[in-house]
Amino acid sequence: MVLTKRPEGPPDASCFALDKQPVTELGAGEVLIEVDHLSIDPFIRTSLNSESYHTPVPIGSTVTALGVGRIIESRAPGLEPGDGVFGPLGIQTIARLPGGILKKVDEKRAPLTAYLGAIGLTSGMTSYFGVREVGAVAPGDTVVVSGAAGAVGSLAGQIAQIEGGRAIGIAGGADKVDYVVGELGFAACIDYKNEDVAARLRELAPDGVDVYFDNVGGEMLDVLLDQIRERARVVICGAISQYDNMDAVRGPSLYLRLAERHARMEGFAVTHFAPLFAEAEEQLTRWLEQGKLALREHVEYGVEKFPVALRTLFDGGHIGKLLLCPGRTAP
Repeated sequence: MVLTKRPEGPPDASCFALDKQPVTELGAGEVLIEVDHLSIDPFIRTSLNSESYHTPVPIGSTVTALGVGRIIESRAPGLEPGDGVFGPLGIQTIARLPGGILKKVDEKRAPLTAYLGAIGLTSGMTSYFGVREVGAVAPGDTVVVSGAAGAVGSLAGQIAQIEGGRAIGIAGGADKVDYVVGELGFAACIDYKNEDVAARLRELAPDGVDVYFDNVGGEMLDVLLDQIRERARVVICGAISQYDNMDAVRGPSLYLRLAERHARMEGFAVTHFAPLFAEAEEQLTRWLEQGKLALREHVEYGVEKFPVALRTLFDGGHIGKLLLCPGRTAP
């Protein structure tokens, strides 16, 4: 799937095209990978712009995505046919890449898709560092998570509760509320589509919010800033409500609450914590093995479904981790 034009507003199918190319002979150090699943993440949207924190996708090039797959052929030391690997595989069915940019994964400890979800860079590790390092969640803290039924939100709330916090989610619709409370074990969840978030939050957290893990941005950030406690921590992980209009991002109007309440707001990207990746992966894997983490998967099938999958991410039409299985049809 290649990018044919820069989107103006929400990207649609006209921004992309399918391109078929023959698989050529591998060079030294290269591997050929059958792509198993791809992670559909918000950063993909920003990479479609001409200017982005993430490397922009050139017009005519394969759309960026992280994924897992299985090696078909290898000319890279330490990587053999049959090995499961993680890396920047792109929206395609077969990837030819330098072996040095791939990570071999341990499928004896976790299934392949877990390396995109509960253990993954853009989901598990992002949640881990946001909760532990940036939010510094401590026992007894009230932690509010927006986008709580998405991949990062699902995991951030669970990790907050492992750390001794009390997690309150914000999600849209009764099915998502049931998932967040019933499957994930959050203390409560507010349905922003059918409830007054500010009023409901005052009921659930009458003494205020210690940590707000923000995945949404926009108006929701102001609602939470108005209810933070003294010494609160506001974690800026993402702002999915703003990514379709990056030239006119809506910022917080109630930022002075930070000064009034001696609170702080800190943004981060998971790459800032690269020296701690091994530690995070080990801890997340242990929690997964112990049954302390759960994450539902929503899978779209067929490389041609990428535009639909990307729109599903922004329209909130999924629960849990959104994946694309490019080389197979739906079972």
